[in-house]
Amino acid sequence: MTDQTSLELEGIEELRPLDDHNLRLAANVHPTDWENPTPQGRYNLVVIGAGTAGLVTAAGAAGLGARVALVERILLGGDCLNVGCVPSKALIRSAHVAAEVRDAGDFGVRVRGDVEVDFPAVMERMRKLRADISPHDSAARFRDLGIDVFMGEARFERDGVVRVGDSELRYSKAVVATGARAAAPPIPGLDGIQYLTNETVFSLTELPRRLGIIGAGPIGCELAQAFARFGSQVFLVEAEHGVLPREDPDAAALVLRQLERDGVRVLCCGRRLELAQEADGTHLKVESHDRHYDEVVDRLLVAVGRAPNVEGLNLEAVGVSFDRQGVKVDDRLRTTNRRIFAAGDVCSPYKFTHAADAQARIVIQNALFFGRSKASLLTIPWATYTAPEVAHVGLYEHEAESQGIAIDTFRVDMAGVDRAILDGDDSGFLKVHVKRGSDRIVGATVVARNAGDLVSEITLAMVAGKGLATLSRTIHPYPTQAEVIKRAGDAYSRTRLTPTVRRLFDRLLAWQR
Repeated sequence: MTDQTSLELEGIEELRPLDDHNLRLAANVHPTDWENPTPQGRYNLVVIGAGTAGLVTAAGAAGLGARVALVERILLGGDCLNVGCVPSKALIRSAHVAAEVRDAGDFGVRVRGDVEVDFPAVMERMRKLRADISPHDSAARFRDLGIDVFMGEARFERDGVVRVGDSELRYSKAVVATGARAAAPPIPGLDGIQYLTNETVFSLTELPRRLGIIGAGPIGCELAQAFARFGSQVFLVEAEHGVLPREDPDAAALVLRQLERDGVRVLCCGRRLELAQEADGTHLKVESHDRHYDEVVDRLLVAVGRAPNVEGLNLEAVGVSFDRQGVKVDDRLRTTNRRIFAAGDVCSPYKFTHAADAQARIVIQNALFFGRSKASLLTIPWATYTAPEVAHVGLYEHEAESQGIAIDTFRVDMAGVDRAILDGDDSGFLKVHVKRGSDRIVGATVVARNAGDLVSEITLAMVAGKGLATLSRTIHPYPTQAEVIKRAGDAYSRTRLTPTVRRLFDRLLAWQR
């Protein structure tokens, strides 16, 4: 590694420490010796941003024969590869193992001697796996797909032209896929503290003995549980009641109980939060349930707040409207300039990798082939990867009520599913909401070990227009946790046995005797 390469990489927090794994990652997603190509006339698409939305748009368009330019200023792969799904799930897997060893006695397995988490080894494993995955998002791969890959700052110079350094990229259509970044809320004292975000927490090499986390949404809960299982004393602060305030209350309550079992100190309904850096550490001062707390932590993670990456793009020059929530788009993902589209976290309320992927496919259809695909027609599930996992698709009960949709809810507890009992994971449940008087599914929540996998069957049924009656007829292998879905279908089928139908059955069976 040359000194120049060291200097170029040192400023990228996501790539610390500069070990072999991160250097291998950098060689794929931030190659310091990359030479931008010579622009090839007018492009069908210029894609700004090489996160999930940008990569899927570029690859899909090029695969269909379009001339495509892709621009990235920092790391190809975006949040998902570098500071999101990939590193966080690697850590969560290690945390699950730590918990399984801790609880091994419940399964008749005796672990003799002390068991400790080697946190530097956990983080090195994460960095290795992230680097192993990175060739899929590499600059070289996309170049080999026939895409002109430009590393540098992109800026709209005028309508029809994007500038990257000395290069002018002329386009027929352009796509803004620059994503979003962590943004800290206005907390008194925060500006005087070196705090972590989801973009920097994966650069840690030593386990914080005491960790404070602000925000009990998905990121906050996932990392609070993981670090507690690694051995940190974790304080989780949330302004609203409980944890996962946007989720089904019953699901959130189960996650809260497990977090507390794992040793997380949850300070919810937090008021008057203040921070102060003192000699003994960072003081986290907050009122929770009418009690005042002054907890001292060694590191602080801020897990609330996102800001769209729109600075420096010169969107005003091409008539693209945006605000603090992001770039404004219509249902076809067109911006206020009909030649420019947007996809992913920079414009979407659904800040998930799979949502960005789905939106990118809409952009390809609408930008290149005069399509009329609508983002509002997408059925987007999501999952929080705590233990237990929480997954959801469609409407919550309160959303159905606010929209005037009458529903029936079928709940099946995992405590009645044999595989969940055998696995020792029987504290969850499935709730399915159907339109009253039918089996049409309008929403569902799953709480289980693999809820993120289980919800896909329900999502498929919703997309295909199939209801609970179809799920009831679907044969599931026994024993699996997915049997909970069939049981929900069976619960619906039993409602069809009305008193009138029952009397008819009684007469028919009596006649047959």
